[in-house]
Amino acid sequence: MQVYTDIHNLPTFKNAVITIGTFDGVHQGHMQIIKQLVQEAGVIDGTPVVITFYPHPKMVVQREDQMYFLNTQAEKFNLLQELGINDIVCVPFDKSFSEQTASDYIKNFLVDKFHPHTVIIGYDHKFGLNREGDYQLLEEGGKRYGFNVKEIPEHVLRSVVISSTKIREALHTGAVETANEFLGYSYSFTGIVVRGKQIGRTLGFPTANIDVHDPSKLIPAIGIYAVKVFSDKFKAGFDGMLSIGTNPTTQGTTRTIEVNIFDFDGDLYDSLLTVRLIRKLRNEEKFDTLDDLVVQMEKDKIATIEVLRV
Repeated sequence: MQVYTDIHNLPTFKNAVITIGTFDGVHQGHMQIIKQLVQEAGVIDGTPVVITFYPHPKMVVQREDQMYFLNTQAEKFNLLQELGINDIVCVPFDKSFSEQTASDYIKNFLVDKFHPHTVIIGYDHKFGLNREGDYQLLEEGGKRYGFNVKEIPEHVLRSVVISSTKIREALHTGAVETANEFLGYSYSFTGIVVRGKQIGRTLGFPTANIDVHDPSKLIPAIGIYAVKVFSDKFKAGFDGMLSIGTNPTTQGTTRTIEVNIFDFDGDLYDSLLTVRLIRKLRNEEKFDTLDDLVVQMEKDKIATIEVLRV
């Protein structure tokens, strides 16, 4: 896989079949676009190219200081590669780029930089200053400059249009199963294992405390989750239960991310853990005693085993 970040120094892509978007989540709607992209390129012996942006255009155009995303850049690129994309152009999105008219965007960016054979876009794709560009304008540009344009219609799942926004909303409320269904895979995050207060160990439920470095990575709602855990320290995945919360029973005030990994005994400090969320079990609760907490954790483990057995 090649990721290009200098749009002034791009290779000549053979019969480029391109699509453009932020592709946060690389969800099932995006997959329909990528699938057609790869198929179209295969028919003409061309190169499927995904064009994306960093930072997110909303952070530049709408000046949003903090946004939370379904993927880190690395996660996004890996997901695209799994779908058959080996050439990704990550455009540095700045004020100057955002102020191009839609016509200039077509001529100076798409045509001059990529010389596309075909451009494939989603049904709601907008581009250029004030998002004035749409499918019709792109089609007119195709006739003028000699490229084909194809539009992917709304991809609907259970009568709900899939979007990154809807997936974020689902995760913010803990609706992991809905998010996973829209994504087409289990939502995950990766972080390094750091030292915590080690209270779980004294309760018989040792946990790995995870520090997710990327501040823009979306962490789901506070609660207890059934998860699968993967690490560079072990080959196979392990079952586990995850706590996202402040640990109110032990007077905690800061949000932590801790996972109890079933049937694993080893030192994970400073290693990377990837947690895939399967289902939210319950909300976080404050218990009167630690004994009450342990009883609940034993119930959570039983529930997790049942969930992951399916």
